[in-house]
Amino acid sequence: MCQLLAMSSNKPAAVDFSFAGFAERGGRTGEHKDGWGIALHTVTGCRLYTDYLPSIHSPLAAQFKQSPIKARSVVAHIRKATQGRVSLENSHPFTRELWGQTWSFAHNGDLKLFDPNPSLYAPWGDTDSERAFCHLLSGLALRFEQQPPRHVLYAALETLAGEIADYGTFNFILSNGDLLFAHCSTELHVVVREYPFSVAHLIDCDLSIDFSRHNHLDDRIAVIATQPLTSNEQWTQFAAGELKLFAGGVEVGSLPERRESLRVAY
Repeated sequence: MCQLLAMSSNKPAAVDFSFAGFAERGGRTGEHKDGWGIALHTVTGCRLYTDYLPSIHSPLAAQFKQSPIKARSVVAHIRKATQGRVSLENSHPFTRELWGQTWSFAHNGDLKLFDPNPSLYAPWGDTDSERAFCHLLSGLALRFEQQPPRHVLYAALETLAGEIADYGTFNFILSNGDLLFAHCSTELHVVVREYPFSVAHLIDCDLSIDFSRHNHLDDRIAVIATQPLTSNEQWTQFAAGELKLFAGGVEVGSLPERRESLRVAY
């Protein structure tokens, strides 16, 4: 199946270190050779880069590693096709507009026989993943005319994700730049990088970084991946069926938003 990578940060941050190891799984240390993509939610909007080439051979991936872009939220994906042809329109992440915001989505899994009737959003490609994304956003748009409080949004997504997961494996990342949702059917892990920062070593290539030289004392970054990217950090595995919600590098879950938590997160 595919591989997922996501980041939620309290300040704009580059994901180049994690992406360097992640991209190796697109044909060198992993068999995911059917395309890749990354959505970066920056202060000016969402920037999307996708390619149908393997990430280890993609000139676009090489360019991204050389010129990283800082973002508050990132959704990335490398693909091993289970449904749909290998093509640009089938490369994740997918993006759509909802409530005046750009939402990005990437999926790892196989949703057999999932073919809902078209609603407010329709897929451009022919993957089960994009059908699921369109179904999620349609469900939210039909429930809410404008974005609800985050604990209400969490509850709605938890219900919709559970319904879709009945059709198969549904690991996914969904973000609007401020909020980042991560749902686990089978495998997802998270690590939080914060003070005191330390040196991290990638598993997939010979690369290390001393985060204490690149971060401030109040920086907080949550990184989510299908499988841990580093060998010496404390990655926490999601439970099967678990939906986590991150904002500003902090896991906020289904709790109502509070000003105190916002001060900590931002």
